[in-house]
Amino acid sequence: MSDATALTPAIAGRYLESLLAGQPQRAASPLAWLKALRAEAVERVGALRLPTTRDEEWRFTDISLLGKTSFASALSATYLEAADVAPFYIEEATTRLVFVDGIYAPELSSPNAGSGTHSGVVVSNLTSAMAAHAAAIKPHLGRHAPFTNDAFAAQNTAFLHDAAVVIVPRDVSVAAPVHLLFIATQKEVVSTPRCLVLAEAGSAVTVIEDYVVLYQPRWQEEAHFTNAVTEVVLADNAHVTHIRVQREGSKAFHIANCAVSLGRASNYQSVSVALGARLSRYNLNVMHTAEGATCALDGLALISGRQLADTHSCIDHAQPHGTSRQLHKCIVGGSAHAVFNGKVMVREGAQRTDARQSNRNLLLTAKAHIDTKPQLEIFASDVKCTHGATVGQLDSEEVFYLQSRGLTDAAARNLLTYAFGAEIIDRIPIASLKQQLEQTVLEQTASLP
Repeated sequence: MSDATALTPAIAGRYLESLLAGQPQRAASPLAWLKALRAEAVERVGALRLPTTRDEEWRFTDISLLGKTSFASALSATYLEAADVAPFYIEEATTRLVFVDGIYAPELSSPNAGSGTHSGVVVSNLTSAMAAHAAAIKPHLGRHAPFTNDAFAAQNTAFLHDAAVVIVPRDVSVAAPVHLLFIATQKEVVSTPRCLVLAEAGSAVTVIEDYVVLYQPRWQEEAHFTNAVTEVVLADNAHVTHIRVQREGSKAFHIANCAVSLGRASNYQSVSVALGARLSRYNLNVMHTAEGATCALDGLALISGRQLADTHSCIDHAQPHGTSRQLHKCIVGGSAHAVFNGKVMVREGAQRTDARQSNRNLLLTAKAHIDTKPQLEIFASDVKCTHGATVGQLDSEEVFYLQSRGLTDAAARNLLTYAFGAEIIDRIPIASLKQQLEQTVLEQTASLP
C-alpha cells in the first residue's frame, strides 16, 4: 500500500466510530464485570487506529479496502428455515449452535443434544449460559484474547453481547463434535462472532468453528465483514481438537483472533482451512502456561483471483517440557497473495522444549505471491527447535509422469495441486466434513489457472 492510499489514524478513527454508531442498543447487563469489560473495550476502540502496512505485523497485508466500505451491525437476523441451513450441517455433530449475521438463532440450533445433560456439558449461547455458569465464564471471557493494542479485538469485545459457549466438565469426554456455525446473509453488515471453549481437567472435546455464506442472488458479489474472537482454555490433561473453516464470499472481509491457553499435560490439536473472503487474516496465539503441554497446528490456505489470506501464529513456550508441531500450507493461484508469519518463542526456563515448524507454499502462476516469515526466539539452552519454509511450483517431472500414465496436462496439475492440499484436510477427524472439504478443494483446484 502506498503512502497516498494508506489508512490514516483519522480515517481509521472515523471508521471505528461509524461501527459503534451502527451498533444496536443493548440492554444493560446485570453483571457489572461484563459491563465493565465492554466499557474498557469501547475506550480502547476510541484510542486505537486500524493497522496499516507501516505496522510491522501488517506490512504484507493492505486492509485499505476495508476502510473504504461502510458496514453496520445487523438490526435483526435474516429469517432462515432449517432447509436453508441443512447443507451446512455436519452429520456427526448432533450438538449445534447457529448464529445468523452474528445473532443467535435458537430455532436452527441444537444445544446440548447428544452431549447428555447428565454429564454437565454446556453448549449454549452466552445469554443462557450466564444464568447458571457465570462463575466459570467470568475468569476467562475477554481475558485470553487481549484487546489493549488490537483494534479488531477491541471492537469485537466492545460489541460483546452474545457468544457461543462450550464448557466440558472435569473428566468428561464428548464423543460427538460440537458445531458452531456462523452464517452471513446480509450485505455491508459487520458481525462480531465470539466463542469461548472451556475444557476442564481431564476432559476431551472436538469443536468445529465454521464460517459460511448464504447469499441472496441479488447481492451475491457484495461485501460483508466478519470480525471474530475465540478463546480456548485447556485445564490440566484436557484434550481439545479445534477445526476452523472459513469459506465466506468472494468479496468478504474476515478478521479473526484466536487465543489458546494450555494447562499441564494438555493437548490442543488445530486444523484451520481458509478458502473464502477477498481479504482474510487469522491470528492464532497459543500459550503453554504449564509444563508438558502439547499442541499441533495444521493450516491450509487455498486462494486465487485477487484474494489475500494472511495467517499469523505465535506458539509461546512459557514452561518446560512443552511440545509443538506446526505445518501450514498455501496454494496460491491467479494474482492472489498469501502471507504466513509463524513465531515460536521459548522463554527462559522453558527447558526441554521440542518445537518444529514448517511452511510449504505452492505458486501456480507467475503473478501469485507469498510472503513467509517463520521465526524462532529461544531464551533457553536445552531445547530442540526447527523451522523452515519452501516456495515452489509443481514438479515438472511429476507432471510428466502422470501424463505418461494417460492424464492430460491440466488433469495432472489439478491432481498434484489437490494432493498438496489434501494432506492438511486429511488431518480432520470428522469424516463427513473431511469429505465435504476434499470435494471443495478438488473443485477449486480444477478451476485454478
